Amino acid sequence: MRVLVIAAHPDDPEFFAGGTIARWCAEGHTVHYLIATGGEKGSDRSDVSPEQLRATRQEEQRRAAALLGVQHVHFLDFTDGELTNTLEVRRALVRFIRSLQPDAVLTLDPLTWHYGGTRINHTDHRTIGAAACDAIFPASGNPLYFPELLREGFAPYTPKQVFFAGAAQPTLLMDVTAFVEQKLAAICAHQSQVTDPQAVRQRVLRAMLRRLADGRVCYVEALRCVWLA
Repeated sequence: MRVLVIAAHPDDPEFFAGGTIARWCAEGHTVHYLIATGGEKGSDRSDVSPEQLRATRQEEQRRAAALLGVQHVHFLDFTDGELTNTLEVRRALVRFIRSLQPDAVLTLDPLTWHYGGTRINHTDHRTIGAAACDAIFPASGNPLYFPELLREGFAPYTPKQVFFAGAAQPTLLMDVTAFVEQKLAAICAHQSQVTDPQAVRQRVLRAMLRRLADGRVCYVEALRCVWLA
């Protein structure tokens, strides 16, 4: 299986689905990242320029991806914090979907506005999920959408499956117990974002711990799965 992970910022794949990605890589699947922004607003420090932060975060993303087994990391050049579901964004996503022809796409759930009573979901997270949906259907498989891409040699193509990470209404709890340490190591590779690794570790583990219907206690990632074929 070839999987395309479409995310808004460096570190999104690891936080939202690092265990699932590590599991897929261990099972022999090929995973590509497509990161829409450089994450250049992901700091409140005044001594770091957006350009410096973008370069740092892109390098952190490559290191984190490698820890999960991902060798293919691609970046678009949209502005962090200003991502909108425009034709330009959808065209970029459609071009990549048609070029890579993934069996499955993993992206962020556009329906998730907040997490419990403590955190509001980033606008870019919701936006990239919505843009990915609109790029996949109806655009990527229809030659009448973005005909300039057809002229460039990008033939229509529709993935078979879409996974939404950070799902508000999950339909799949992916058991990633065997990969949770890989996920945590990859998260902590984003050193510009993780200033207290122990606190992040505890928060992530607490959020992932579940008792399943069969009585097993394990670490899971909550996904919503949509079949298109």
